[in-house]
Amino acid sequence: MTPDVSLWADFAVASAAIFAGSVLQGAVGYGLALVAAPILYLVDERLVPAPLLLTALLLTVSSAYRDRHAIDFKGLVWGTVGRIPGTVVGAAILAVLPPDRLAAPLGLIVLLAVAMSASGMRLRPGPATLLFAGLLSGIMGTTSSIGGPPIAMVYQHSPGDQLRGTLGGFFVLGCLLSLIGVASVGRLGVYELGWGAALLPAVGLGFTVSSRLTPWIDRGYTRPAVLAVAAVGGVGVLIRQLW
Repeated sequence: MTPDVSLWADFAVASAAIFAGSVLQGAVGYGLALVAAPILYLVDERLVPAPLLLTALLLTVSSAYRDRHAIDFKGLVWGTVGRIPGTVVGAAILAVLPPDRLAAPLGLIVLLAVAMSASGMRLRPGPATLLFAGLLSGIMGTTSSIGGPPIAMVYQHSPGDQLRGTLGGFFVLGCLLSLIGVASVGRLGVYELGWGAALLPAVGLGFTVSSRLTPWIDRGYTRPAVLAVAAVGGVGVLIRQLW
C-alpha cells in the first residue's frame, strides 16, 4: 500500500508547530496556541480548537507540576470562576458563528491590553481583574484556543515561576472546560481525538527543551517576553482575519 505522503506532510508540519509552541509556553507561561493555532488551521481547520486543546492539556499539566511551588492559588480560583461563564459564552458563540468572525475584535482587545501595559498602567491580580481576565480567556480559549493573553497580562509583573505555575494551573482547568464546551457542540470526535493523541510527543519534546530556557527567562526577561508574545499574537490574529 502506498503511504499517504500528504498525511505525513501534514503531520510533520503540525508536529513542528506544536513543538515550537510548547517550547514558548513552557518557557514563558503561555504561547502554544499563538504559535500553533494559525499553522494547524492551515493544515486542517478541524485541528482547531479540539486537537490543540488536547495537546495544551498535557503541556499545562506538566507546567503546573514543574512550578507548583509558586502557584497563586487564590488568583487561580478567581480566574477559574471567571473562566466558567466565559466558556459557556464561547461555546454558544461557536455554535452560531464561525471563529473568523471573532478574530478581529479579540485581536484588538489583546493589542489594547499590551498598549495599556506598555504605557505604565499596572494590572494587579485582584479578584475583579482576574474575574474579567478569566471571562475573556474563557471566550477566547473556547472559540480559538488562544486564551492565554488575558491572564498572562495580569501576572506579567510576577516572578517567572509564579507566572508559569499559576497559568499552568489555570489552563489545566480552562482546557478541560473548553473541551467540554467544544464537545457539547459536536466538535470533539474520533478524528479530533486521533490528531490530539498523535501530536502529544511533540508536546513532551517541546516542554523538555523549555525547561532549559526558564533560568535565562527568569533573569528579568519575564515581562518583556509576556508583552512581546501577546503583541505578536494580537497582530497575528488580525493578519489571519485580513488574509
